[in-house]
Amino acid sequence: MNLYFDHGATTPLRPEVLDAMMESLRSTPANPGSLHDPGQQSRAAVEHAREQVAAAIGASPREIIFTASGTEANNLALLGAARKHKNRGSHILVSQVEHPSVLHTCRALEQEGFRVTYLPVTEQGELRMEELEAALTPDTILVSVMAANNETGTLMPIADIGRRLMGTGILFHTDAVQWFGKKPLDVQTWQVDLMSLGGHKINGPKGVGVLYLRKGTRIDPILYGGGQERGLRPGTANVPAIVGMGVAAHLADREAAATESRLTHLRDRLWTRLSETIPGVRLNGHPTLRLPSHLNISFEQVEGQAFLLELNRHGISVSSGSACSAGKHAPSHVLTAMGRSPEEAYQSVRITLGKTTTEEEVDLLAEKCKEVVDYLRSLMETT
Repeated sequence: MNLYFDHGATTPLRPEVLDAMMESLRSTPANPGSLHDPGQQSRAAVEHAREQVAAAIGASPREIIFTASGTEANNLALLGAARKHKNRGSHILVSQVEHPSVLHTCRALEQEGFRVTYLPVTEQGELRMEELEAALTPDTILVSVMAANNETGTLMPIADIGRRLMGTGILFHTDAVQWFGKKPLDVQTWQVDLMSLGGHKINGPKGVGVLYLRKGTRIDPILYGGGQERGLRPGTANVPAIVGMGVAAHLADREAAATESRLTHLRDRLWTRLSETIPGVRLNGHPTLRLPSHLNISFEQVEGQAFLLELNRHGISVSSGSACSAGKHAPSHVLTAMGRSPEEAYQSVRITLGKTTTEEEVDLLAEKCKEVVDYLRSLMETT
């Protein structure tokens, strides 16, 4: 048995994406910066992918910058915006539950003299608009709030923040890596200036990401070299990965509404079975305002990594938190920011559903979860 419930960490490559990438490897091997015909064929493939990504999020192709990952897109957004606009101010706002690629970048900016306010969240992981309002100052130049939390799936009030900041001159960035493909997305509705996406979270390839950069928004590069990607991301383009990102983005957008409905049904089915059959199970995150794919839960008297490893022994893959934090022994910064104790945070597991998940798999997972929890609790009783 091999059941995969870690789509929040990475997703399987779609057959359509693989086919497009293989065709690109065969037919567009040249450097897209070259002026000869093969080079221009590669360039055309990159530009077609740019058009596909732009159409999927309600942007124009000129506003799409290809990167190597969502993490790089986050770094480029924050470092590039802060450094470009430091003459106007030095204050940045982010939430306490951002992805490590945002939080660690902010720590680096603090070393450069920027002042960062880390906004608290509720016990359900929500950001309160009044907290953000109170933290704004005349010195604020950038706000970065993720669209949906990568661990709990809790949604943030991105459209409300966009409306509040519109016309203030304060740049607004959102990390939408987890959101994209699971719910419809439109940058015009959100009124964001910068937005990060990742290929491997939408059944696309690893090693490619996107920074949406609204027309007229100015940032500095963080890498230096050639003039690729409007001079903001130098380096020879990874044409097959970019082609794959374009196809994956197109398909994710086309199927977003259906995906949201299907995953919501599966997620709620799983939670109902777990909550009805396992005593002492607790939901982490908002009960309704969360991604349809995410179920973050804690089992009393069960350590999360022990649960993960025991499920893995049965051929079932889940996560004990963010994949980018795997291997660390500190409790989840997301759950502790929500008021969970370190012990409660260590008891958490993240189950994430995806395109290939079926009802039968969800039902089998629920049965195995009860079996594993009962087993681990019995070990506690005998020690």
